[in-house]
Amino acid sequence: MERNREICRVTLWGGVMNALLLAFKFVAGIMGHSAAMVADAVHSLSDFVTDIIVLAFVHISGKPKDKSHDYGHGKYETLALTIIGLMLLAVAMGIVYGGIAKIVVWLRGGQLEAPGMLALLAALLSIFIKEATFRYTIVKSKELDSQALEANAWHHRSDALSSIGTAIGIGGAIFLGQRWTVLDPLASVIVGIFIAKVSLDLLRSGFGDLMEQSLSDEVEQEILQLAGSVEGVEEPHDLRTRRIGNHYAIELHILMDGDTPLLEAHDKASAVEERLRERYGAETHVVVHVEPKTSEQCLG
Repeated sequence: MERNREICRVTLWGGVMNALLLAFKFVAGIMGHSAAMVADAVHSLSDFVTDIIVLAFVHISGKPKDKSHDYGHGKYETLALTIIGLMLLAVAMGIVYGGIAKIVVWLRGGQLEAPGMLALLAALLSIFIKEATFRYTIVKSKELDSQALEANAWHHRSDALSSIGTAIGIGGAIFLGQRWTVLDPLASVIVGIFIAKVSLDLLRSGFGDLMEQSLSDEVEQEILQLAGSVEGVEEPHDLRTRRIGNHYAIELHILMDGDTPLLEAHDKASAVEERLRERYGAETHVVVHVEPKTSEQCLG
């Protein structure tokens, strides 16, 4: 429960920053006549909404096992990551479409209004605040081993980087003259493409876990080595792994001498479980199936 409270505290802090920024960006974008800044404001709005999603789903994922959830509620945290990815993708598509529409107007000879200094100030302020928020959140996500918090951290970083593009586009449109006002919507398109890439990375991770994707080859190899390091345990095999929220689920078979007493075999299997939980956390779901060695295996 302490972990969930800390995740909520970090998320709330980021949410306050997002709320203040999105209000300022919308005002600056509208008053400063900047499509790029309005796009950046929409991005901050999506940040704020995802903060709320993280808070809701982390609360649910922290619930203990119950009759209808034998493996706990950890998948809700993965679901939060996936929803964040989908929201980011929708935001990206809207931003790119809006920017391209303005570029088309410019290419056809239309005049685009140059953004104002207020929009540039908002972009510079956003870079500083969002980068600081990212650094704080990513450190906490590693400490708390939270997928949802890590996803939210990268959402903050994407907002900071998009603000850099926004600042360049707005600054160019302001200081290079009327013929360069197209830099503002062009910057919004670049921002949208960047957001789309971040969203696809999050969706790849989220859908992978929801579809029971196995852990990486490196982690699985480490699991087999740890299991085989227990005295009396041989040839760990038939390994199956997946993630349940921020925890691992591990199932594997091990070989033992067929003459081993039942109590000793049970203790060896428990030792394997304990070694894996020491490495991957007390909440790791571990199932060890013991098989007797055949005569051929003993001779081998």
